[in-house]
Amino acid sequence: MSKAKTDKSDLDTPTDLAPDAVNKILAALNTLLADSFALYLKTKNFHWHVSGRHFHDYHLMLDEQSDAIFATTDQLAERVRKLGGTTLRSISEVSKLQTIKDNNEEYVPPREMLRELMEDNKHIAAAMRKAHELCDDNDDPATAGLLETFIDETERRTWFLFEASRQEGSNAA
Repeated sequence: MSKAKTDKSDLDTPTDLAPDAVNKILAALNTLLADSFALYLKTKNFHWHVSGRHFHDYHLMLDEQSDAIFATTDQLAERVRKLGGTTLRSISEVSKLQTIKDNNEEYVPPREMLRELMEDNKHIAAAMRKAHELCDDNDDPATAGLLETFIDETERRTWFLFEASRQEGSNAA
């Protein structure tokens, strides 16, 4: 079976944004997309491997959070396409672009799982804010609006992870 040859221009989507602005925004979005996939898999991994006395609550929370993270991937990728860019095509591209560190430990204590995911969510929220600023600077309110929703969702996950990981009887993290 032969594959049809296409020129990259076959995938270009017209936009009125300046090419330089589009390139900067696309780079930020594809990095966010890679981080979303990395965080999704890490959250799902912790969901599968959590143990201990709070197993049920943590298992359900991490499943809910992984679903929410995964739901962002299609919207980010479609925004890249709307701007005329191409999205990630493979796990190797994810690994090249991700800034979220993988956790390949055989065992991670539940509280450490929650704390690590909390820090990862804070990291992504900060990256989303930088991307939002880039969108504001380049007159792209549609991408900025999408990011505002995702920032709020990410802050909610951060809050839940913080509260679930607090020491008993203490406000300390």
